[in-house]
Amino acid sequence: MKKKLLALALAAVMVLSLAACGAKKEEAPAETPAETPAETPAETYTVGICQLVQHVALDAATQGFIDALNEKLPGQVEIDSQNASNDIPMCSTIVNQFIAADVDLIMCNATPALQAAAAATTTIPILGTSVTEYGVALGIENFSGTVGGNISGTSDLAPLDQQAAMIQELFPDAKNVGLIYCSAEANSQYQVDVVKAELEKLGYTATLYSFSDSNDLAAVTESAVAASDVIYVPTDNTVAANTGIIDNICRPAGIPVVAGEEGIAGGCGVATLSISYYDIGYKTGEMAAQVLTGEADISTMAIEYAPQFTKKYNADICADLNVTIPSDYVVIE
Repeated sequence: MKKKLLALALAAVMVLSLAACGAKKEEAPAETPAETPAETPAETYTVGICQLVQHVALDAATQGFIDALNEKLPGQVEIDSQNASNDIPMCSTIVNQFIAADVDLIMCNATPALQAAAAATTTIPILGTSVTEYGVALGIENFSGTVGGNISGTSDLAPLDQQAAMIQELFPDAKNVGLIYCSAEANSQYQVDVVKAELEKLGYTATLYSFSDSNDLAAVTESAVAASDVIYVPTDNTVAANTGIIDNICRPAGIPVVAGEEGIAGGCGVATLSISYYDIGYKTGEMAAQVLTGEADISTMAIEYAPQFTKKYNADICADLNVTIPSDYVVIE
């Protein structure tokens, strides 16, 4: 009997063990791997460029600006570049189109473009380049170097006293210097006033010859050539777009032209003390990137100036006029 009871007990234990083995333990749910956060798309910006006129210097500044933006913000900037073809009222039309399109920043290449933008908006950031003197361009008295508000930029101002000294270096025996400039460009007036005063300090008779637009440039140039030993032209956009008119009158008459920048000297001048317009355009592009990304506040950004100036000469015109150039001048390519 005991053996039978023991057998029954063992059988019961075995049944319970098999039941325990057959029961499946509930599995814990597999952990869901943490989702990798998606990369935030880079912010994009729209920039409008208003360039007064197409010529070598302004084209170089615009290219420098675009290159800097593409380098600092690759693939993030859509650029709308417009040229006013030296039609000053067209600058206002272009700027108003940019405002209607709600661009993030306006770059103004040359003084009339800057003036148009400044008159049109106080909220969209504006950066100028190829602007000689911002105080003169914007009517700011006692200009301290920072415009404030929504405007900053770069200047193409070369040392005007050194440009006057260049005339003395190259033409010490000259007596009369004619200064040709466009009266519609405020910064041209500023430059010739300064250079005239410097030339008079050096003992020259300096006479201003202004023209209102390209239509009277030839007549004004002929008047200046008739009364001058040397002609000086500043960084004037209308002159820069019409150097052929000046060259066709001055070179046959044997009258040399000293220019305020390299592009003009390359078209009609014998020499210049010039900046690199590409470099100031590039600097403007770097400033734009800082403004767009919030790295810098445009209201506190001081106007930037070219870091260096180079004496350059036009080999062809110098040869035609038998002008001897000192060895420290670099030929214009």
